[in-house]
Amino acid sequence: MTRKRRRIWILVLCAIGLGSATALTLTAFQDNLVFFRSPTDVLTTEIPPGRAFRLGGLVEEGSVQRQGEYEGRPAIRFRVTDGANAIPVVFTGVLPDLFREGQGVVTQGVMGQDGTFRAREVLARHDETYMPPEVADALKRAGHWNPAQGAAPPPAQWNTLEPGRADAPRRTGS
Repeated sequence: MTRKRRRIWILVLCAIGLGSATALTLTAFQDNLVFFRSPTDVLTTEIPPGRAFRLGGLVEEGSVQRQGEYEGRPAIRFRVTDGANAIPVVFTGVLPDLFREGQGVVTQGVMGQDGTFRAREVLARHDETYMPPEVADALKRAGHWNPAQGAAPPPAQWNTLEPGRADAPRRTGS
């Protein structure tokens, strides 16, 4: 084998090795990616069973229920809403200090067969002006906030807004 041919074989083997390592790395990352979804996204797209994702929105007013303890840890039920739809959430553990009704929240977990989101982690807002980028995007998609018209509405009003109008209360039918 000539010197030139040997170099070509070494380059080909290095390329195959680098390609294999890249493919294995990307496959490992794909299994561990956690996507953010709003309640409307969850209800309109099919999510594979057991697939972890982040559910974000607002804690719906009047939905927080403390249910005693499960395996020595407090159990809490609440609903996360984006103004258009809401998803029930079950969390076992200690909630963040800033967790309360009407405030932004991002939960991480999996969707149960019964349509209830089983959260492993709950993240609350940092202060009264912070809004997770994913929540802001969900509010824009739902038509509850147009950045060109000014600042986002206060979190306590997100459940009462009409799509497309940030200042109008939602009309309820009888």
